[in-house]
Amino acid sequence: MVPFASLEATTVRSLIRLSIALLVILLGLVTYCGNTVENPVTGEQQQVQLSPQQEISLGLQARQQMVTQYGGFYPDKLLQQYIDRVGKQVVARSIASKSPYPFEFYLLRDDRTVNAFALPGGQVFVTIALLKRLTSEAQLAAVLSHEVGHVVARHGAEHLTKQPFSQQLLTAVSTTSNSGFSADPANVLTQAVKQLIGLRYGRDDELESDRLGLRFMTEAGYDPQGIIQLMQRLNASRQSGQPLAFFSTHPSPDNRVKRLQTLITQTYPQGIPRSLKDNRETFAQIVQTRL
Repeated sequence: MVPFASLEATTVRSLIRLSIALLVILLGLVTYCGNTVENPVTGEQQQVQLSPQQEISLGLQARQQMVTQYGGFYPDKLLQQYIDRVGKQVVARSIASKSPYPFEFYLLRDDRTVNAFALPGGQVFVTIALLKRLTSEAQLAAVLSHEVGHVVARHGAEHLTKQPFSQQLLTAVSTTSNSGFSADPANVLTQAVKQLIGLRYGRDDELESDRLGLRFMTEAGYDPQGIIQLMQRLNASRQSGQPLAFFSTHPSPDNRVKRLQTLITQTYPQGIPRSLKDNRETFAQIVQTRL
């Protein structure tokens, strides 16, 4: 039989451990709720612990692992320059230019995975498998604008803020070097990079990026039908049995098309202005002749 005093001591220790655990949780909640900032582009109040500079550093740290995972950069300088030019036009000519991120756009070698994604801080990627399924510059702008939307809305940073290691991550990220990190907390940084590489955005994040992407691309001078055509083309490929990573982590493409069509009608009740272009001929000359 266990002595009563021993049972009492065990109970006290358990209560102390529980109290400490609750205190840690409470402090975490206070810190989380206390880090409310206003997004300069969306106007949204967000709980984000990472600063924009820390997001940039973290994105740079994760970039090479992301590139390696998708087979490296696509070995065609002209196509790479085209992707970068269209992406930077989207940013420079839209309200996305008010964000603090130095956007960079990359074409990846993977010819099987139909995908596009972005890291916090402005690193944006498109696979050659996705590019091959597009037929206009407006469709390409739609892809890049959607990913810019994720960065501007700080979806990756919000996700990391909710992780158990967020406090350790804050101490690990340096704002003074391109690598962005000190050597000591390497395990925490590795965790963060793995989270970013395998990140799956929720429905609300994807729909917000659709809305922002539509705005960015039209402000940059592109026909909004490009984003509708993008969804329809990729959905047709998906229905034919081709695996599409771009849709495996996104809401139903049918629902997205309906939402976007409604938004386009509301934005342009008199019809889409003729000044908004799809640049189909330019796309064909630069891209389709090289694939």
